[in-house]
Amino acid sequence: MSHLRSSGRWARGLIALTVTAASTLAATAAVAGPAAAQDATPAANAGAVQAGQSCTASDLGKRHPFIKSTEVAPTITHFKGWYVTAGSTGYQNVTTSTQTTISVSVGLNGQIKGDFAVQTLGTVGAMLGLNVQVNYSSTSSESTSVSWNFNDPGYYGVYKGTKKVTGTYGSLNCNRVQQGNGSWALKWIEGADTGSYTTYTTLEEGAVRCEDKVPANSIMRKAQGLLDCGSATATAKHPAGPVPSAKADQAKRDADNAATAAKAAQSMKATRAARPVTRAALDCQPGAYKIDVPGKVLNWSAPLLANDGIRLRESNWTSAHLDNWRLCNVTENNGVIEASLWNWGNGGCATIPADIANLEQAYLTTANCGEDDLQRFYVYRDVPGSSKIGLQNKYTGSMLGHDRYADGELIRQFSSGRQDGTGTYTLTGV
Repeated sequence: MSHLRSSGRWARGLIALTVTAASTLAATAAVAGPAAAQDATPAANAGAVQAGQSCTASDLGKRHPFIKSTEVAPTITHFKGWYVTAGSTGYQNVTTSTQTTISVSVGLNGQIKGDFAVQTLGTVGAMLGLNVQVNYSSTSSESTSVSWNFNDPGYYGVYKGTKKVTGTYGSLNCNRVQQGNGSWALKWIEGADTGSYTTYTTLEEGAVRCEDKVPANSIMRKAQGLLDCGSATATAKHPAGPVPSAKADQAKRDADNAATAAKAAQSMKATRAARPVTRAALDCQPGAYKIDVPGKVLNWSAPLLANDGIRLRESNWTSAHLDNWRLCNVTENNGVIEASLWNWGNGGCATIPADIANLEQAYLTTANCGEDDLQRFYVYRDVPGSSKIGLQNKYTGSMLGHDRYADGELIRQFSSGRQDGTGTYTLTGV
């Protein structure tokens, strides 16, 4: 039999009467959910926004996540090989070593602060029927102890583990779509932004032997796979206590190497974002525009000072073309425009500062124009005849908007956009 802290059949007769109610409840949850690793494209959630549904002009500055794929894999976070002799059965406190560390992340954001990231992880959990972490957290990177009642002598793997949940997500954005009869309508479409996510379920702990029969694709089976079953380590007589496991050591090295490679890749990406390559020339459209709040007098005005941001201002004789913008290096894919926003007044391009690009409500500013995704924006448009738009930063995936309508208010990024519609602007020719 396997050794799992549970009231189910896998642990019948193995748990002492002194196990606490809290431990019993925790382990019952451990065997209740699906444990098999899987790749799946989720079924549609009837209550969520779906691609192809109608939207309105007030939705142009909003977005919603949808899950493109999921994979659930049992993962051991802490492990220790342990030998129990006939004279050392009963409760023992075993200090386990860190096997792997799992951190919650969505896209660029390792600190889950934005609504979009929380919605993404919540959607994953609901779709899989798992209680996953929806705020930033990480499994322990320190050695931790497991208190366990060893009923029989033998070679055990003492572990803590969880289900690691990974996959990819996409973004649903509101944009104009031409109908079969030639007319236009606003629909939710699959936007350009995509990314990956990582989260995990509640931690479990237990002990398992080589000869125990355990469910396939379970956390217990994953721990059993780290034992050197059949080796001299498993079959020879040992003093009670820790026993090395070559399989566990190799698995830890593999996990450490993968984590180092992931950090290096993220650091390289951040470095590239912080140092844009200067663009030789901009191919700008001839027209200039104001980016207005619909039906109101305030519009986007670029900063005169390098450490300031783009703010809502009223145009007047002092504006000095700081309220005039051109669309440059314009491309279009599936009806969505991608462009740089060049300011006539200060000669800079709109951008999110690289050092705060991963933050919710980071402000928009201008900088020297360069080859930089932080300076590229997707423009979602209303139907022909209307000049209303929504804007999304290519690098961060966040929508642009403002907290309140007020002179001097900064334009900021919001991961899900402004749900009150204040992320919808008007592109007015001048």
